[in-house]
Amino acid sequence: MLSRSDTEAFWAGGYRQYLPHVSVDSVVFGFQDGQLRVLLLRWKGLGIWSLPGGYVKLDESLDAAAVRVLRDRTGLRRVFLRQFRTFGGIRRHEAHMTALFEGLGLEVPRGAWPLGRVVSVGYLALVDFAKVRPVPDFVSDACTWHPVERLPKLAFDHRAIVRVALATLRAGLDSEAMVANLLPPRFTMPELQRLHEGLLGRRLDRRNFRKQMIDRGVVVRLPARRTGGAHRAPYLYRFTG
Repeated sequence: MLSRSDTEAFWAGGYRQYLPHVSVDSVVFGFQDGQLRVLLLRWKGLGIWSLPGGYVKLDESLDAAAVRVLRDRTGLRRVFLRQFRTFGGIRRHEAHMTALFEGLGLEVPRGAWPLGRVVSVGYLALVDFAKVRPVPDFVSDACTWHPVERLPKLAFDHRAIVRVALATLRAGLDSEAMVANLLPPRFTMPELQRLHEGLLGRRLDRRNFRKQMIDRGVVVRLPARRTGGAHRAPYLYRFTG
């Protein structure tokens, strides 16, 4: 965690370490209890949420910056991570940061370098929910999962970024490589169907869905069953790839 002196140094001369007008924002999707969720940070004292993100260091690539942010917030090092769009509207700026830092008792210098227009590169991250250990950053007091259909108030244009990321994910729904990252290695057909329903935002016919998955050769049934439930134990499946 950064100290007050570290933070003041960031405002005063962080441009010597970071690109002043370029950042990365990661939309981290996970799937739990039949719901598609996104990982968000809550700013201290403001009740405003945002996506995990940050400025790009002078000595790192965009991809490296996105990997660093994801590792710091989730503890994961090897995940599905893909750049999906750049957000660079003329009115895109970091004005909220003034209220954030002043709320922490830190003075924001007039005309400080992070307050101008910022171009953000959006990254889509798909993770196994059970493996994530969310960690807030130094200006946040919470880092938690939220259902995509019930997002809290988000800073900047982050709601729009989530919307584009979700559309990107839906467009790649037929890609086994993408969907596989949101499920454990072995899963049931109902779990796979709930994932598709969560992504599409609508119910699917159970028999038609199972037939479609099998006919496409997307999954293969395993001899084992999921045990421990109140009903008949369903078979486990894995992706064929």
